[in-house]
Amino acid sequence: MMSHILLHGLTCAVYAGLALHFWSTRWLVKPAAPPAGREALKGGLKGWERAVILLPLAMHGWLLYTDVVAPAQPHFGFAHALSAMLWLAVLFYWIESFFYNLEGLQGPVLGLAAVTAPLPAFFPGYDTMHAASLEFKLHIVLAMLAYSLFTIAILHALLMAVVERRLHGARKGAMAPGEPLGPLRGFASLPPLLTLERLLFRLIGAGFVLLTATLVTGIIFSDSLFGKPLRFDHKSVFAVISWFTFAALLVGRHFYGWRGRTALRWTLAGFVLLLLAYIGSRFVLEVVLGRGAT
Repeated sequence: MMSHILLHGLTCAVYAGLALHFWSTRWLVKPAAPPAGREALKGGLKGWERAVILLPLAMHGWLLYTDVVAPAQPHFGFAHALSAMLWLAVLFYWIESFFYNLEGLQGPVLGLAAVTAPLPAFFPGYDTMHAASLEFKLHIVLAMLAYSLFTIAILHALLMAVVERRLHGARKGAMAPGEPLGPLRGFASLPPLLTLERLLFRLIGAGFVLLTATLVTGIIFSDSLFGKPLRFDHKSVFAVISWFTFAALLVGRHFYGWRGRTALRWTLAGFVLLLLAYIGSRFVLEVVLGRGAT
């Protein structure tokens, strides 16, 4: 038990150290010149940085495995959901770094992982009924993959909003085109806004497919256990509304060319609803009401 807590602390510390490293080397130091053309598509991480990121990623994954997968009666609560979501986000972003120079997001993603990784040690959750069943595990894996992709998508959307504001400020003469926003010099090393936008909608599209699969497996899981294809609880209602929100965003993008602030608003709305669907309801049950899930 003590070693488990120490591993949580070590994982948090390494994540936090890496987040500070990327903040100091990417955000507080002005790059010589922004990448252009094909150079913008190359990953900007150094080899040792990629290797070090794998250390907390492996420890974090082991902790989730020993808590959620390995036990005969696993615990799974809002803290595990947040922790798993950020573990997958770091993993996806680490893979993505081989193809895109998006170093500006490494610090925030690793910082969030540092906060969420030790949460299961403080909020262990409750024994989840039917957690050992194959249907439940498939449902949870798909849900966490969807959460992870939408987490990365919302970070990209917020990043794009700041970059767009910076560009508009430069055009209006509020600052020189090459002048950084105070300490936010890391934006100068990012690829063009259109590249970020294409990546954003690829992430949203992939997340939407996984969210659809999550709802389908949830319907099958509910039907096999409770004899009802869909339980109209808070989780189901928020998940379905979130699905319609992201569907509307993708339709608007395809047929009406939605982008910029319009896309950001819809992405934020869908993400908040998705958080409320599971993590919000689990937080209320476990922390506010002190009850386990059925």
